[in-house]
Amino acid sequence: MREVTLLIRHHGEPESDVTANYPQVTLSSRSSMTGRTNSRKRIIEVSGNPEVIPAFLEEFGEADPILDLEPLSPVDRNRVYVAMTYDAYQWDSISERLSDMEVHYRNGTTITAGWERWTLYLDDDDDINEIRTSLEAAGNDTELVRNVELSEVGVTNQLDMFEFVQELTPRQREVLTLAIREGYYERGRDTSIEELADIVGVAPTTAWEHLKRAEGKVMSELYDYLQSAPTSD
Repeated sequence: MREVTLLIRHHGEPESDVTANYPQVTLSSRSSMTGRTNSRKRIIEVSGNPEVIPAFLEEFGEADPILDLEPLSPVDRNRVYVAMTYDAYQWDSISERLSDMEVHYRNGTTITAGWERWTLYLDDDDDINEIRTSLEAAGNDTELVRNVELSEVGVTNQLDMFEFVQELTPRQREVLTLAIREGYYERGRDTSIEELADIVGVAPTTAWEHLKRAEGKVMSELYDYLQSAPTSD
């Protein structure tokens, strides 16, 4: 199996087109989609120059597929979380195209200056050139950044970590990732569980419960590792 990093310029879609107009801004997906009809919702992170982010959000929110943008944190900071509601019928999804081709990919992509960064995992019979041709036939540009055997990047450690991460529920993973990113565990922290709960959109007690369960799984995994790790005199 190979790990491939592919940049995709997704022409005609607001995530790609609007970030191309604001190269100082990076857009990242921070939650899975919710909703079963044409109206879907997910949490996105917008980071970069705080003087530019408000203008980016205004232009991004005016795009046809976007039904609503609700900032979950102040927009004058260098990192803003936003609840995005959009019309799935007007949204061309790269993830759906990859799924249709039965291509494994890492969840969560970042978009900077119009280019979406995707990490793919290809079997020996997968042809990256065919994948690129299919994406480009839909009007996109692609650029191959990395194509290496997983064995060259520490496959055992990666797969062990993958299996461990899969033990976390999506919400546990989301809250734990957010807590780390926001400095919740740093000495002299000024991030509270209430702030994390506001960003995720749940009650503080619910956020605390998700976080504690995730922490328990992490510490249990770390304990097993420490018990099996060789010791030195």
